[in-house]
Amino acid sequence: MTDNGRTVIIGAGHNGLVCAAYLARAGREVTVLEASGAVGGMAATREFAPGYRASCAHLAYLLDAGIVRELALRDHGLRFAAEGLSTIALDPRGEHLSIEGDRLDGPGVSAADRDAWPAYRRRMAKFAAFIGGLHGQAPPRIRQAPDELFALARLALRLRRMGRDDMREFLRIAGINVHDVLEEQFASPLLKGALALDALLGSFSGPRSNNTVFTALHRLSAGGDYAIPAGGMGAVTDALAKAAEAAGAEIRSNARVRRIRSDGLAVAGVELENREFIEAASVISNVDPRTTLNELLGSRFLETETAQRFRRFRARGHAAKLHLALDGLPAVRGLPADKLGQRLLVAPDLDYLDRAFNPCKYGRFSSEPAMEITIPTVHDGSLAPEGGHVLSAIVQYAPCELKGGWEAGRGAFLEATMDTLSRYLPDIRERVQHAELLTPEDLAARFGVAGGHWHHGELSLDQALMLRPVPKAARYRMPVDGLFLCGAGCHPGGGVMGHAGRNAARAVLDGNAA
Repeated sequence: MTDNGRTVIIGAGHNGLVCAAYLARAGREVTVLEASGAVGGMAATREFAPGYRASCAHLAYLLDAGIVRELALRDHGLRFAAEGLSTIALDPRGEHLSIEGDRLDGPGVSAADRDAWPAYRRRMAKFAAFIGGLHGQAPPRIRQAPDELFALARLALRLRRMGRDDMREFLRIAGINVHDVLEEQFASPLLKGALALDALLGSFSGPRSNNTVFTALHRLSAGGDYAIPAGGMGAVTDALAKAAEAAGAEIRSNARVRRIRSDGLAVAGVELENREFIEAASVISNVDPRTTLNELLGSRFLETETAQRFRRFRARGHAAKLHLALDGLPAVRGLPADKLGQRLLVAPDLDYLDRAFNPCKYGRFSSEPAMEITIPTVHDGSLAPEGGHVLSAIVQYAPCELKGGWEAGRGAFLEATMDTLSRYLPDIRERVQHAELLTPEDLAARFGVAGGHWHHGELSLDQALMLRPVPKAARYRMPVDGLFLCGAGCHPGGGVMGHAGRNAARAVLDGNAA
């Protein structure tokens, strides 16, 4: 790869745009190819009903502040309609629990839980900060080279600096299930349900599944503050696109890549669906790892063992997305109207989450799903017609490969979801003007992500750090020379954060990255 060679980036999702911006700022000739008509991928804000707009990713909580600053995203139009949202765990009787910083409010919270919460929150924030500190760099390699041994030593030193007690506790709980940890700490069912749901959203796991403490820490790794961008999450990717173009990158929409061309040793460029060939010294894919390596490139260019590892990369989506166009603000039993713009959760207790998870083990959807709900129009009226509102919800659990198929099951799952919502929002059905339910199968078809998985693959200890997506291909550079990954299937994983894109750009610019 030469310094003046063209770099092609496949996919204008947030990581692809971050990667493009950093490479263009470094003087590279960059072309971003986006299959759809707009940038953003699953974070794009789009109209789902006349006058009503939403995005699949609906909250900003992992976006790296350094990337926002370095790419001057606020100068490129990024604004927030609301920041520092509290979390409200809904109770069907109206006895809701509000979590706001170190304060817990609600009739069902004991004095012991109120006293225990601040210390627990600070300790988990400390553990999450340790994990978050790994996000802005390529994962360490396990080999005997002096530089790698030094990197591992620095990692061990950071862990030791937690202090003896915190280090021991981190090592004890990081790989276990969130159910047991919460049972040790709290009595309130609503509190435990809310904290457990944070560990489960987007994953194929229940509260008793191992790795769920790790996924909870991943979600907290940027500080745990929730925000709603003005204009929806698409405002983030629009600002990233402007930053990339300002740096000199070219972005082409409606340019679907058919395949990555290679001679078996190095990439030569990409071929579009219209048979146009774009020559490139390097190709960076923001598409998920399985699709990139086994479909766009082709497994024939990989060693058999490597191809099999990519095929085994677990990426079965189990989260659906619900968008409701409403003719007015819905009522929530027992919740003041001025609280409807906060982050609302349907996760009454740990057993509820267990029951919701069980059917998807057998290819069935949950008849009483758990949900993360926002009504962004409380803060941003531009997303709906005057007087109207948008309800946006992540719905757990909905397996991508539904037994009997989604053509037959879609209506029943939508009804189950609306029935569950109605227990908390009694007038929701009469408010609905239009409903859009995107199953994992829909997400796979619309956004080209294997298995319809939001994060391009499960985030677990065996698919994290130097093991993500697979061993020996975990530092953004793939087994074919000139081919890189920059998406959520790489370290550090899913969420609109931008680290994978920036880390991949560094790997491209560093000729010794491997």
